[in-house]
Amino acid sequence: MNAMSPDEVTTLSEADQALVAGVLAGQRRALAKSITLIESTREDHQLRAQQVLNALLPKTGNAIRIGISGVPGAGKSTFIEALGMWLIKQGHKLAVLAVDPSSSVSGGSILGDKTRMEQLSMREEAFIRPSPSSGSLGGVAEKTREAMLLCEASGYDVIIVETVGVGQSETTVAGMVDMFCLLQLPNAGDDLQAIKKGIVEIADLVIINKADIDPRAAAVTAAQWKNALGMLRPSSPNWQPPVIALSALHHDGIEKFWEAIEKYRTALVPTGEFAERRRHQAQAWMWSLIDSGLRRAFHANPTVLANLPGIKQAVADARQTPTSAARQLLSAFTNPKVGTTLAQTTPMASGLGT
Repeated sequence: MNAMSPDEVTTLSEADQALVAGVLAGQRRALAKSITLIESTREDHQLRAQQVLNALLPKTGNAIRIGISGVPGAGKSTFIEALGMWLIKQGHKLAVLAVDPSSSVSGGSILGDKTRMEQLSMREEAFIRPSPSSGSLGGVAEKTREAMLLCEASGYDVIIVETVGVGQSETTVAGMVDMFCLLQLPNAGDDLQAIKKGIVEIADLVIINKADIDPRAAAVTAAQWKNALGMLRPSSPNWQPPVIALSALHHDGIEKFWEAIEKYRTALVPTGEFAERRRHQAQAWMWSLIDSGLRRAFHANPTVLANLPGIKQAVADARQTPTSAARQLLSAFTNPKVGTTLAQTTPMASGLGT
């Protein structure tokens, strides 16, 4: 996205100008309404959202973006609340974009993070926004990246993205933050997890939470993770991911965690790696949006819609391979003239099998 000129900003409607002004003034209500706008699937809302984002873009990019992920029960919300309360005492403003899992049946989500972060949610210096994952890969809401920009424009200098949980295919969060932190539990069978490259390679820092329950187990788990990380080539020659044992419940080790964050920035900012990572993420985000836009355009294409039922049935009846069906539908999408002949050439119409 390119920043809008001052003349272009005036073309915003009065309501959207008020949103922009409210976000820049640090008004939480305006920020919440802006995030709701970008999360809307209505086409007119999306156009308005992009105008608002473009107007705010020059005020973004000044926060440290941290991803927090881990297995369910690792204490992510407890850790974030403890960290947030500590950061506020240090004079920071914190925004938490917490993504809750959506039901595969109803599509609904509990969105209970404000309940789990009761103390933090009552602080004026903190903004907590729960969003449903809506089936997004990685447990990250599709609009989380844009919500981060809005929070930065509103003056929050620490942005935390809390994800649903980590699996080997759920690494989307690492592609939108400056530092990806993985929360683990002591004595939870994570010795196997620690050698799974898909998880280890994306971690910039590993946290062993609930170390107070069994300090010895926490030390063993930390050693396992250090060994696993030591077997891999670091993503940066200037940073070896550390392993920190702490207790979020007792606020023990929070300062040590933040010291690691500061060391990370000190190591990567002077070399240009920090800025380069953001540039790469912005380009990857663009391609991701292109992919999702093409997918929506495909499903809305009249020629595809006209031929889809028959081809789907042919695949279901094993009279056409999924590969040939996909090729036919893609041909109909890219060349509408091809679509007009699909009804005569599909196995369903001709009665031929595969």
